[in-house]
Amino acid sequence: MLYHYTTFAAFDGIIRCAELRLNNILNMNDASEMRLFMNGICRAVTERLDQNGQDKKSRSVEAFFRKELEEEFHYSAYAACFSEYRDDAAQWERYGYLGQGVCIAFREELMQKMVGGVISLQKVYYQTDMREHRLVDDFYEMIRNAKDFAECFPSLQNLMNEAWLQSAAFKHPSFASEKEVRLVVSPFISSKFTMEPKYHVSSERIKKYYPLDLRKMCSKLDMCLSDLVGEIIIGPTSSQSLPILQDYLEDCGLGVLQDKISVSECPLRKPRP
Repeated sequence: MLYHYTTFAAFDGIIRCAELRLNNILNMNDASEMRLFMNGICRAVTERLDQNGQDKKSRSVEAFFRKELEEEFHYSAYAACFSEYRDDAAQWERYGYLGQGVCIAFREELMQKMVGGVISLQKVYYQTDMREHRLVDDFYEMIRNAKDFAECFPSLQNLMNEAWLQSAAFKHPSFASEKEVRLVVSPFISSKFTMEPKYHVSSERIKKYYPLDLRKMCSKLDMCLSDLVGEIIIGPTSSQSLPILQDYLEDCGLGVLQDKISVSECPLRKPRP
């Protein structure tokens, strides 16, 4: 199972509306999102160029990456986040509204079958050292073999696009305890991306997101949303009534999920008033 900790408002969007929102990764809790990977790749490539006496190309690579990072919003990936951990205190605190929310367990095997094209299911890696990543070899060989930096620019840009795609799967090691898996889309692949964005307007700001139609995705595999959901866990500090949640599922046409509800056993302390 992959566990999605969230609020009851977001739960309603997923269950009643069959819509899973993919939010901008750059706005998530790791302030180094995407940049961590890009800086790591840049550092590894320039180190190898420096070691082989190609200082001029090394400086050109630094300038190229610096310019790309200034355009990071253009390359933003959007994702829905899951954890491999069930009923986890840290997940409840960070993403489950301090334990007052709810957790939906999705069957990973079925999710893997649903994705494809511009949608991918990515395991998150927690590291800052990118020297062993295959893209370091690709960047290095391309630049090393070029007569000058400008000569390889078109191919280099294609490789950079691939790096931005990969960057959504890496986070700072301090977040390793989350054991995160992400459902990711990258809108900047314009020739392949046709999903239309939506906007959530709150009192504080306007947020852009991409909606995944779960009902449509399930129907392509001849299954229902209820097949995808393995369990619903009420948060440890939630005041949610179990009978009301069961009635809610029945009225949403998902009565089959009534027996899949459990209550968290995590001894998380209730927030003070």
